[in-house]
Amino acid sequence: MSFFERIMDMFTIVANEGHGSVAVVFFIGILFGGIIQYSRVDKFEKIAGFAMLKDTVVPKMLFLAIGIAAIGLFFEIKLGYASYHIKPMILSGLIVGGILFGASMAILGKCPGTGPISIAEGRIDVLVGAIGGIFGAYVFTKYYDSFFKPLMGESYGKETLANTLGEHASWGVLLFGIALIIIAIIIPTRELLDEADLAQLSEEERAEIEANTKFEIIK
Repeated sequence: MSFFERIMDMFTIVANEGHGSVAVVFFIGILFGGIIQYSRVDKFEKIAGFAMLKDTVVPKMLFLAIGIAAIGLFFEIKLGYASYHIKPMILSGLIVGGILFGASMAILGKCPGTGPISIAEGRIDVLVGAIGGIFGAYVFTKYYDSFFKPLMGESYGKETLANTLGEHASWGVLLFGIALIIIAIIIPTRELLDEADLAQLSEEERAEIEANTKFEIIK
């Protein structure tokens, strides 16, 4: 199967998953993009600031999203409205992949979710990063069996928190989700702002932000 056939096959996979038509998935993507732009987590200083522990918008959003999604998805599955797509836990691959992913995310200031949104806004640097990511995925796929698979190590199976907790899974997932939501709320708010952010504010709002220790301005 060629590269372009693989891309077209993704649409068929989406349509056959039973989660709705391609149009529904496309609408959800547009909605997701709007939320990302509204919360400004597609901006470089948000993710780079998170890596430097100077901006807490991203971790607050992540903890909140994971907490709500953990509860919602678990009970949707219990009611038969959703299904798991569990990947095996391959420890060596997770460690190496996590280091590469985290370092690249900090350098580029984007993640796979915010990258396409920035490209749509005209960010050339992110487009270059995306091309590099596609090339990396191609190399990984082409040489997976001969080179990368042996490096990834042993698979520890497809484990989930629900399976581990057994009959206490409902309470465990509920408490886990609530704990993450609480963490998202209590994490102190800190933000990195640049001149483009400040240019959208009135003089009074700008003066208030410059006097607030929760905000750090990038010159």
